[in-house]
Amino acid sequence: MRDDYLKQAQEIIPDPNILINVVSRRAKQLKFGNKPLVESLERLDPEDIALREIIEGKISYELGEVDED
Repeated sequence: MRDDYLKQAQEIIPDPNILINVVSRRAKQLKFGNKPLVESLERLDPEDIALREIIEGKISYELGEVDED
């Protein structure tokens, strides 16, 4: 992962656990053939594409509520 992308993405999603989950889920989608939501002139790893998508506001996350029975 590119360090500069990671630092910029941490400003948007400051919780490292959430950031890791969002990036890994999106990277997996990209590896399975989903189209990137950002364009790049350089070849990026799926994780870097996911970080760029977060930085550019193309993907977001929502915290779900936990049911406690």
